[in-house]
Amino acid sequence: METMLGPGEWTARERAHQRRVRPWTGPYADRRSRGEKHPVLDFLFQYYSFRPAHLERWQPGPGVVLGGDEARRFLARPGYVEAGGGVLLDPAAFTGKKAQTARYFLALLEKTASRAPRLSCFGLHEWAMVYRQDPGQVRHNQLPLRLGSAGTDEVVESLEVRCGHYDAFRFFTAPARPRNALQPTRATQPELEQPGCLHANMDLYKACYKLDPFVPAELIADCFELAVRIRELDMCASPYDLSAFGHRPVRIETPAGRAEYARRQAEFARQAAPLRDRLIAQCDYLLSLRL
Repeated sequence: METMLGPGEWTARERAHQRRVRPWTGPYADRRSRGEKHPVLDFLFQYYSFRPAHLERWQPGPGVVLGGDEARRFLARPGYVEAGGGVLLDPAAFTGKKAQTARYFLALLEKTASRAPRLSCFGLHEWAMVYRQDPGQVRHNQLPLRLGSAGTDEVVESLEVRCGHYDAFRFFTAPARPRNALQPTRATQPELEQPGCLHANMDLYKACYKLDPFVPAELIADCFELAVRIRELDMCASPYDLSAFGHRPVRIETPAGRAEYARRQAEFARQAAPLRDRLIAQCDYLLSLRL
């Protein structure tokens, strides 16, 4: 069943979406033009491969007919056709490759959602990425380490490192890898992913854009905004001194800091749950197009 949106409705949603995301895409473009880096926010545009221009681009998702002459500009985008008295995404554009992507994320998201959040990692993955690392090779070498190299190493050695997220673990230094209680691989990701993991919740944004343009822009923006807030905690709990960027550290080397981290981690797990459910429903719907 297709939904028709009149030109007034869908153009208002388009403008609202652009106003929503430009506070991040605009400053990022400005920084790039000046050759500046932001150790917290650039991650959202560099590690994640969705271009800022694509994030700004509103789209209705499948099953929505856009009315009015202005909708014809969508025909310049791949996958849009004229039908039903307007313009919509052609279900035939949901290719076998896209269906494979949807099946992968559906399985991963459902398995993640089936587990209780685990809140005992305390963000040590960022510390393990610089453990016993030559200072000149530290990932964010423009930032000082709050406790220095020796103090950072001591924290890693004094606490249990228990990271189950492969895309964090793969950046661990060689000496840090055997210290991790888990040894995640890409193949074991569906078995280890859990809803308390900051990176698993940031990656809801990745699931959205990997299915582009078959995810509504509003869901993409919801997941992006969550990823921004999570990334801020991720780096505030890291060994880096971010005071120059206005960020207060979450001192996970202390009991109080670990308690704060776990409390905020649990809140992000709560916020991510309905977004994960919406993505699961979206994948189910998309796969029904292939029946």
